[in-house]
Amino acid sequence: MHKTSVLAALAACAALCGAPAQANIITGPATVIDGDTIDMTGTRIRILGIDAPERAQSCSRAGQAWACGSEATTALREIIANDHVTCTARGTDSYGRTLATCRNAGVDIGQEMVRRGMAVPSTDAPEDYAAAGALARQFAHGLWAGEFQHPAEWRRANPREQAPARVARAESPRMAPAASRSGAGREQRFTNALGCAIKGNHSRRGDWIYHLPGQKYYEQTRPEALFCTESAALAAGYRRSKE
Repeated sequence: MHKTSVLAALAACAALCGAPAQANIITGPATVIDGDTIDMTGTRIRILGIDAPERAQSCSRAGQAWACGSEATTALREIIANDHVTCTARGTDSYGRTLATCRNAGVDIGQEMVRRGMAVPSTDAPEDYAAAGALARQFAHGLWAGEFQHPAEWRRANPREQAPARVARAESPRMAPAASRSGAGREQRFTNALGCAIKGNHSRRGDWIYHLPGQKYYEQTRPEALFCTESAALAAGYRRSKE
């Protein structure tokens, strides 16, 4: 075998061996919770690589207090706009939220928050996040236009102020009536280490179908929406897969 062929084969093997196994991709509309947290069909997602001011956090600019936490939330909402978001789940945090890197049609959402100066890169952030943060600081964008306490430090100093936004794992509002109707017990929830586990998908014929773990086509289905309960999937217009 020629040397070039051997090198090509080794490169191909390295690419395959390094590929993540069955990364959980979540795609669809997103609701902004705060500057680094979104909700997608009942799955609470913490954006990896960034730390944004908490919603109740205040900073200073030109000697005046300003609601940097609220502004960070607004900035994330502007970045996402009405675009669909695609998140690649990487695990969960201590609050049970899915940790993920997220993009919309135009940008890497976490990196854009850092570039605008409305979030700081975390210690495990990719190098391009750190570079974006350095530019934001150099040109005094966002938080860097004044003085602010690092969000992690602010949380340690104000545990009661930030706890509701961080700890609450909110259900979809449409799930509450079904739970109250159950009477005898709570509706079964389908979750895994990455969050809600019921996969919603549009079939080639245009049908909206959801698949439960263990069903025939579950593993091969790429979710366009994720649900924790069947009632949430039904309320969103999906029907249960027949197989």
